[in-house]
Amino acid sequence: MSAPAIAPLDPTKLRENAYFALRDAFTRGAFAPGDVLTLRDLAAQLGVSMTPVREAVRRLVAEGALVDTPTRKLMVPAFDARRAGDLMAARLAMEALALDQSMDRMSETDLAALDAILARVPDTPGNMPDLVTNHEFHFTLYRIGGSEVLLPIVEALWLQYGAYLNLIINRPAASEIEEHVHHFELMDALRRGDRDAAHAALKADITRSFNFLLPPE
Repeated sequence: MSAPAIAPLDPTKLRENAYFALRDAFTRGAFAPGDVLTLRDLAAQLGVSMTPVREAVRRLVAEGALVDTPTRKLMVPAFDARRAGDLMAARLAMEALALDQSMDRMSETDLAALDAILARVPDTPGNMPDLVTNHEFHFTLYRIGGSEVLLPIVEALWLQYGAYLNLIINRPAASEIEEHVHHFELMDALRRGDRDAAHAALKADITRSFNFLLPPE
């Protein structure tokens, strides 16, 4: 496996920056289920000593993104269909709640900000999914709700989902996905204030990625 690209850190606030850099890499599918990582390799990619990386990894283990094995190796949890199903159910439930709260506080300025995100030209190689825009769209939407409870939960779920995202984006069929189609459906529903349509678009967006991983019922 080639090493995923992780940007070197600014020398200030190394502990927090190491955690956020690694969390961002996990969330965007830089690591696959079953990958074995070392503190030394991660520190080298970040351009820091192992001390801030060790603390960042400790947090990632607590959040379920990594497993500290009996042999002291760090491993991304292996793929498990039941766990994937649980993650999908949890994302559907928590993100629906976050969407409701955001719709209660939605303004024209918020809608314009979401439009601007979707209007950007993706900086992705070939036909790879536009993961940066996808992440920014969802979390810009959820932050509108202003919940200090729901947002950390959703972030933790995306962190655990990231390894499965790696499996999805490396499948040939991933390049055939119509980019942001459900995001545009969601925007249309938000403008109309149609909660049912908004929830349907969000559900379709979440479940279509899991459909690559889970057998049909």
